[in-house]
Amino acid sequence: MKEGIIGPISPHLQMPEIRGPRELVKEQSGVSFGETLRDAITTVNDAQKQSDLAVQKLMTGESQDLHATLIAVQKADLSFQMMMQVRNKIIQAYQEIMRTQV
Repeated sequence: MKEGIIGPISPHLQMPEIRGPRELVKEQSGVSFGETLRDAITTVNDAQKQSDLAVQKLMTGESQDLHATLIAVQKADLSFQMMMQVRNKIIQAYQEIMRTQV
């Protein structure tokens, strides 16, 4: 029989190593959830301010770049929508925790 691209199966197969459960590693960055959330809200607020400034410059004639203005507005809108979805998920998680019986 002629051997093709695939060679014969070796009888000495090695079984993969079975590992135990991973240990939970404490994150040591020192950044709390509240600080992370506050930073995200600040970032969204900054995007909103930049959007407002770009629109104001376009309306006063200081800027003629319509594309950059629309991009800034869309970026602010998307970041706000994402922040609202994160907020909704946090509220859902809180409500689920409050429904659990002890």
